[in-house]
Amino acid sequence: MALRHAVLAALLDGEYSGYQLAKIFNVGVANFWYAAPQQLYLELTKLEADGLVAGREVVQRGRPSKRVFTVTEAGLDELAAFAATPAKPLLLRDDLVVKVHAADLVEPAPVIAQLRERAEEAAAKLLLFEQTLLRLRGDLGEEEFLRTGERIGPYLSCLAGCRLEREIRDWCRQTARTLEERAGGKAR
Repeated sequence: MALRHAVLAALLDGEYSGYQLAKIFNVGVANFWYAAPQQLYLELTKLEADGLVAGREVVQRGRPSKRVFTVTEAGLDELAAFAATPAKPLLLRDDLVVKVHAADLVEPAPVIAQLRERAEEAAAKLLLFEQTLLRLRGDLGEEEFLRTGERIGPYLSCLAGCRLEREIRDWCRQTARTLEERAGGKAR
């Protein structure tokens, strides 16, 4: 997947500025794609040049004008072609996992501290994803929303984010406890 596909998918829900898109990426898209705001602005420029998004200037009172973007028909065609290609397997590239892998031969205290910090970060992301799920489904229960909701793609991808963050949180907590117990409770 290229960043272009993640941006196109994020723009499916409406017309957004680069700033708004960065906020969406920080919460809603972060569970499957990370991009720095600068990358998003550059990608929007490329997508517009390729005719996959349309941008327009919005004049604001008392504030600088902003540019907002929507997906074009060509952008929808690009997403359809992307959706039809085989998905690549999930890759895990995480320096903390490498540190845990080496935990038998390194001082465990810094690794344990990083595991605890990552567990807290995952718990915070999990809370954001759970709040997003509630916002997306409104007054409907999950089963009813999944049967009758107008657009369930963002909800389903947010569910994946919840599960991933829950697993990361739990793995980090368990791994920190295990390393601490093996160190005889000396590592803090």
